[in-house]
Amino acid sequence: MQTITLIIDERKELSTKYRKLLEDDSNHVEIVKEVSVAFKFIQEYEPDLIIVSDSISADLCSLCERLRILTFNMRPVIVAMSKSAEVSDRIKVLESGADDFISEPVNSDEFKIRIFAHIRREFETNLDSKTKLPTVKYCKKAIKRVISSDSAWACLITGIENFYSYKEAYTELASDRLLQTFSAIINSALGVTDYIGMLSDRDFLIITSNEKIEKLASFITYAFETVKSKFYSEHDLERGYMMIRGDEFTERKCEFIYSVTGGITSETKKFVNEQDIITELRQAYNLAKQSKVSNYLIERPRLSGINSVIDKEFNNKVSIYEKDSALALLISTTLGLKGFAAEICNSANDIFDKNPALVIFDASDSEDLVDLEICKNFKTQHPQVKIITTSIYHNKEKILNSGADVYLPKPYTMDTLVDWAELAIKEFND
Repeated sequence: MQTITLIIDERKELSTKYRKLLEDDSNHVEIVKEVSVAFKFIQEYEPDLIIVSDSISADLCSLCERLRILTFNMRPVIVAMSKSAEVSDRIKVLESGADDFISEPVNSDEFKIRIFAHIRREFETNLDSKTKLPTVKYCKKAIKRVISSDSAWACLITGIENFYSYKEAYTELASDRLLQTFSAIINSALGVTDYIGMLSDRDFLIITSNEKIEKLASFITYAFETVKSKFYSEHDLERGYMMIRGDEFTERKCEFIYSVTGGITSETKKFVNEQDIITELRQAYNLAKQSKVSNYLIERPRLSGINSVIDKEFNNKVSIYEKDSALALLISTTLGLKGFAAEICNSANDIFDKNPALVIFDASDSEDLVDLEICKNFKTQHPQVKIITTSIYHNKEKILNSGADVYLPKPYTMDTLVDWAELAIKEFND
């Protein structure tokens, strides 16, 4: 993304000289002679650096104060230029909100180096520490500039699902390498005019052309699927899922990571602001995510995702299949006090009839855990429903392989069970 420098200066020759010194492929320079026009430009394009000269009829200190108030959320660099070399004048201007003060006449080489040093420092302070890509502040700025331009454009949001589970299972260092690899995959397909930044700690924003968007989304999906197996241990690959330890005995089953990409183009509809675009991107992303495998969806005028993802009613139903009636009552009462709609099931068939978000399933009758067939059948028919399986027999892999999402060994505390239940309900409703 090109940086934008705004020069507020009434002088034609000097302002033109400054523009020639600063403008190149990476920096666009705009000259404005009136304060009112400058304010309008700032609100529309959010320049990265503003050079304001005392040739403007307004008082330089007052103007710097007004600029700082106007750009409080944007926080561009403000450089004041004046014919005065008085220390008192410099101090007043700097106290009024300017980041630097340059006395005229200036040395051309020094002027150019100082301005680009400011731009470089401003940019580097807004880079993600792991991927070295621009953060959400610059992403929103890039989107805003796209809206203001007359050119056709396309945007993508691409991210890694189950990323936080992977981070918990394989440590932050491994998740950092995963992000860096994903970033490298995306960068390898981008051209010099494309933009990439971080919308969150696992979501990337890409701005490209209408012609490239489909190929780019397809490449990201294919390339990530090709390399993602390298980020797992052999044991997890054989099992087909990750296991996350809750405490000394508790284990949780988590699905593997996959990439999701949602895209829109300027042909989709007329966008008003950057949040409008981000919302539309999220809708396309959520549609693509429904498949639960690496996938992408590009929203075209003929295929609109608006209202396609219907917000489902929050489900807090918990079915309790526990052979110890006293314990079943205690679980039901405890979860009820926590706001869950908990019901005790007297038979396996009752579980199927309740449409729960979570099943708490006791498999403790015998050491061979024959009741796990019930759990397995239920999970096959209702793959979205979360299952916490409890047992006095600590065969965690057999229990997780039967379809349980969490293995919770007996005895356990009610606080532990409630914590796992809250997490499972949240994941079901996400």
